[in-house]
Amino acid sequence: MILPEKCNIKLTDANKNNTRFIFITGGVMSAVGKGVATASLGKILQFRGFNISVVKIDPYLNVDPGTLNPVEHGECFITEDVWDFTPVHGSDERSYRISEIDQDFGTYSRFLGIEMHPSHNITSGQIYLSTILSERKGKFLGKTVQLIPHVTNIIKERLMEISRSENLDVLLIECGGTVGDLESSIFLEAFRQIKLEIPNRTALVHVTLVPYSRAVGQQKSKPTQHSVKMLQSMGLQPDIIIGRSKKPLAEDIKSKISLYSNVPEAAVISNPDIDIVYELPILFEEQGLGDFLCELIDLKAKLVSYSEVNNYSEWLKMVEMYKNADKLVRIAMPGKYFNISDSYISINDALEHAAAHQGYKTELKMINITEETKIEEELKDCDGILLTPGFGERAVEGMIKSAEYAMENRVPFLGICFGAQLFFAAFCRKYLGLKDANSSEINPDTPYPVVDLLQSQKDVTEKGGTMRLGAQKIVVKEKTKLYDAYQQKEIYERFRHRYHIQERYIDEKAKEKGLIVSSRDETGKIINSIELDRADHWMVGTQFHPEFKSRPYAPSKVYYDFIKACTTYKNKKKSI
Repeated sequence: MILPEKCNIKLTDANKNNTRFIFITGGVMSAVGKGVATASLGKILQFRGFNISVVKIDPYLNVDPGTLNPVEHGECFITEDVWDFTPVHGSDERSYRISEIDQDFGTYSRFLGIEMHPSHNITSGQIYLSTILSERKGKFLGKTVQLIPHVTNIIKERLMEISRSENLDVLLIECGGTVGDLESSIFLEAFRQIKLEIPNRTALVHVTLVPYSRAVGQQKSKPTQHSVKMLQSMGLQPDIIIGRSKKPLAEDIKSKISLYSNVPEAAVISNPDIDIVYELPILFEEQGLGDFLCELIDLKAKLVSYSEVNNYSEWLKMVEMYKNADKLVRIAMPGKYFNISDSYISINDALEHAAAHQGYKTELKMINITEETKIEEELKDCDGILLTPGFGERAVEGMIKSAEYAMENRVPFLGICFGAQLFFAAFCRKYLGLKDANSSEINPDTPYPVVDLLQSQKDVTEKGGTMRLGAQKIVVKEKTKLYDAYQQKEIYERFRHRYHIQERYIDEKAKEKGLIVSSRDETGKIINSIELDRADHWMVGTQFHPEFKSRPYAPSKVYYDFIKACTTYKNKKKSI
């Protein structure tokens, strides 16, 4: 990180590897689709052979999103690496463990096939922590510490450090929220400074909503015009405008946006609603966006080596496979965070990937469990049950009953993290006679704490960044359903938990009833997955999150076998 006292840094000196920078902002409203647009921009650059990566800026004051409620913020994505973020470079200040980052990184990873370091998720919390602690350490002696230049320099240097250390051709930077939000203004100012200092190597892409007025039967450009004026008032002129709309942008609307936003008509790009999200890079290519963007930032396409990730023709084939999936498999997802659709986005996508590769589309039945939920009624018409991750007491009894239903009716079942723990609680209640068996997280006074704190968590008092996080080695037991899926004795998957299944309850009776520990950690002390030993029933619970590694061209192996079991069960039901 830059020494804060060097407050008049010139980026031409700091970034000698000639990286291009593409800034992506959003207008009119949040959740307009900046993440997918950013990933699609990255993909059309990959089609041309460029080494790219993505940074996401989140203007909130949290250091990371790990303590945010999924209903408010959506899913928390987990990275392979755990980063020890030290706010003041080279100091003896405490560091903060970060592996929990914004859900948009899941979108980037699925589209681009690259793993991004946790440092790519920059929050206001990190930036202001660095600024204030640097002041306390005497890094700004004699200076009045201000947003400009001190805070903006720290932002700029974070971006430059990523581009330098990863030797990137292009770094895409998505700014969360909406233009006009007070908390994002300092990041937009940093963008303005970078564009001023290296003008021929930057582009600003503005993603904005173009609503349709039923009253007059027209798409309306006025919200976009106002949003662009807001950008211009901050010294930023968009180079490209991506219009999000229900249907493709009409030519007259493109012309109007071009005229009033001061961009060429070729730079107004349509981003309509589509069934297969991975088709968006293809739509961008059809509108000439790739060539326009490369000309804008002075890039010449490179030779692209054959790859299912970076090859345009392979991507086309993959999209066609998704379009041609013509059978339905219905998956029940009992859980507690269904107020917004993004709460389990990586799980939803992993199910979609696994199904498409077997010729199926997924129909997800998201069951927001309450005390009134009739579990059997909700589950009886489904081909499989995925018990979702989560924290806290709400909905737990209904989730346990869902696992019991899967055992009784031999419905294919996959429990993820918390879902695996509740699968075990259900098993202990049903087959071991341990009435009120539970997790000590849910009921600290349970007589049978079949799920309890990890030993390493017992002295932990802080909540942020303190769980068992990131990729961990998993030792898989042969002749299990998990081994059948991976065909490997050792794998790496990502974790995010404090509590784990207690082995002392897996006695001879549990084994007689078919419970198998199918994987452990390196020490053998932590159970990483369980399953039922039944030839005619696929029931697996994983403490890890395999969905974070699922890709549209390479589905998670666990999810693939789960969907395979669901389709077998579905077809068996039809034949009876």
